[in-house]
Amino acid sequence: MGLMSPTPAITPAPRAEHDAIIRHAFGATLRGDGADFVVHAAHAEAVDLCLFTTDAAGAILEETRIGMHGPHQGAWSAHVPGIRAGQRYAYRVHGQWRPREGLLHNPHKLLLDPYARALDGTVTLGPELYAHEVTEDLAPTSHEWRLSTLDSAGSTVLGVVTGQSFAVVAGPRVPRERTVIYEAHVKGLTHDLPGVPAELRGTYAGMAHSATVDHLKKLGVTSIELLPIHASFTEPFLAQKGLTNYWGYSTLSYFAPEPSYATAAARAIGPQAVLDEVRGMVSILHEEGLEVIMDVVYNHTCEGGMDGPSLSLRGLDNLDYYLHGPHRPAQYVDVTGTGNTVDFRSTRAVQLAMDSLRYWVTEVGVDGFRFDLAVTLGRNASEFTARHPLLVAISTDPDLAGVKLITEPWDVGPGGWRTGQFPEPFQDWNDHFRDTARSFWLHDASEMSKGRLGSDLRDLATRLSGSADLFGYGEYPGGRGPLGSVNFVTAHDGFSLRDLVTYDHKHNLANKEDNRDGTNNNRSWNHGHEGPTVEGLNLGPIEVLRRRSMRNMLGTLFLSAGTPMLLGGDELGRTQEGNNNCYCQDSPLSWVDWDLETWQRDLTATTRFLIHMRQAHPVVRPDRFATGRILEGDTIADLSWFGGDGEPMDSASWHDPHIRVVQMLRSGRLWNDDDLLVVINGSLDQAEVLLPEGHGADWHVAWDSSWAVPQPHTSPFALARRVNRGMPEKEARSLASQESSRERPCRQDRPGDTTSMDALSLRVYFSGEPLETLSRIRN
Repeated sequence: MGLMSPTPAITPAPRAEHDAIIRHAFGATLRGDGADFVVHAAHAEAVDLCLFTTDAAGAILEETRIGMHGPHQGAWSAHVPGIRAGQRYAYRVHGQWRPREGLLHNPHKLLLDPYARALDGTVTLGPELYAHEVTEDLAPTSHEWRLSTLDSAGSTVLGVVTGQSFAVVAGPRVPRERTVIYEAHVKGLTHDLPGVPAELRGTYAGMAHSATVDHLKKLGVTSIELLPIHASFTEPFLAQKGLTNYWGYSTLSYFAPEPSYATAAARAIGPQAVLDEVRGMVSILHEEGLEVIMDVVYNHTCEGGMDGPSLSLRGLDNLDYYLHGPHRPAQYVDVTGTGNTVDFRSTRAVQLAMDSLRYWVTEVGVDGFRFDLAVTLGRNASEFTARHPLLVAISTDPDLAGVKLITEPWDVGPGGWRTGQFPEPFQDWNDHFRDTARSFWLHDASEMSKGRLGSDLRDLATRLSGSADLFGYGEYPGGRGPLGSVNFVTAHDGFSLRDLVTYDHKHNLANKEDNRDGTNNNRSWNHGHEGPTVEGLNLGPIEVLRRRSMRNMLGTLFLSAGTPMLLGGDELGRTQEGNNNCYCQDSPLSWVDWDLETWQRDLTATTRFLIHMRQAHPVVRPDRFATGRILEGDTIADLSWFGGDGEPMDSASWHDPHIRVVQMLRSGRLWNDDDLLVVINGSLDQAEVLLPEGHGADWHVAWDSSWAVPQPHTSPFALARRVNRGMPEKEARSLASQESSRERPCRQDRPGDTTSMDALSLRVYFSGEPLETLSRIRN
């Protein structure tokens, strides 16, 4: 802990004998006979490099201060002979203390190097962290902020100089059209996963363990999108409630990995071992054919509002790194909802983000990024532009070429919703897809059960066909294409899939904000009973409908044009007990429960089947928008829509909310594939549907959401089902052979036949032979 009594005045240290060999390379870099240290602090009058000797427990034994040369274009630098990997360091910044002018220099505060590759120690919340004087409750002691003379040494983290490490195995570079994203939390996914040794659970190593990898590969996903693994610090208001920022969207360092996700063994060895565990995780996942995408938070930092702690950027250069009000340097402009916004009009802020991205690709080997509140990255103060220098730099940087760039295309500032407006090669989270899928299958059904009308079919059809209204535009002809849309029904933020069908209202009391936090726009449906069903209350039919609704949304996700993203645990029917904002719940509410009931194993089998079916059929994952016309070499349109009567949809039908049955026919000729027919009954009643003509071939049922588990009837289908559920193929073939005499033929319908569709259900047909279809699924 830092001292609670004032420390003597700190004066600048004598300057280093040598300036840095390369003054524009920020951070700590081993070079020549020692190391270069370079840091940006344009408004400072002097900067001291602080080198520390620590004991085995990390306690500071000695601090050596060395004055740095500068400023050179806002940067301070020094070369220190004799420095080796493992050296702990930080900075003290001298300058003017004029809070009303945004100048918050205070040499009593140790400041983390924004470019530090590894960290040692922990940040301990207390008055020592604040550049201004605060009470024990961390409130300013007066309106006229007074400089705090409490030393933060011992209360904050230190940077660590890193050395050479092993080469990371190159990633598989999964093509966009084959990408299936799985969003997961390092700790939450593996904390209770059977097969992962206790010492590896909840860690980077646990994420790469064979038990985790086996589940992901059997599921069929290609790319793991990890919630933030940048080092983070819990916001004071949460810490004061005894909670933590479990999700990690409160970044302390854009370079160093979060140490708490490393194994105890790695942490005991030291910060370099923590970094190496991350690199090892990436390498192992690459060897297994899986990509690693990082969720990154460049839009703000953990330092919060102007009255927050001084840990790094604020103390180094508050005016350059953060966005301030026009002519009001003492006020931040907050378009992130966190208290501060990184100002990407600043050259050094842009450089910090770019250098961080390059580092994680070239040195750690990650395969892409999901940018939290990405609109902030494209703001010129208040206005967003897709041609912002940072977005252009990311799009054109050679080190980032070929990696996946995914945006959360909104923030909370003016004009903050920009879905579909980012440039190539970015892909955007499609909130319109999320809202439409939820509305059609859940909110509309809930309304209809009360005698009210739901929505018409136009929006659903637009989302199924790739959201051309959002992604059909851009700087290149044809727009960004359907694969520019990252389709999702659920994400870390909001209800899980199971909770969408179980709760009408959020239940966030555990967050200690009186249920005020979290969105109210859930578009969920509890199917007539709030919460889990209770044994003995005869609520079985509700459970049947809930599980079908989950399958409907999974089917919609994996049958739609675009890039699908599955929330980790949704394949298991994971619940958060109605909490739709679990960001501060490091508890069983957030951890995946792997103790599965039969229906959960069946849901997992359904998810596997849908993903493998998608991978087997390129007609399900088109890489271009359909035209609705007959293309050369074909006899039917590339995409057609039919009503329940088998006739093409007309304008009146599209606008009629009473019509809830639609058929989507996609020609497979362009991909040398079977034709795809998706039949949807969004009404509360059974529907009789007349199947359209297509190319004239018979239609073979591949999947129906009314099935509790994929259950095609011929032996080839049974074979694929067992293989997808994890049974060795040799054993599956033997069982399929034994059952061939008693299994019924595959369900086969002819064009013009009338078929019955259960209420609120979705069915998939292919025109090809079942054996050919399933051969592709197996392979």
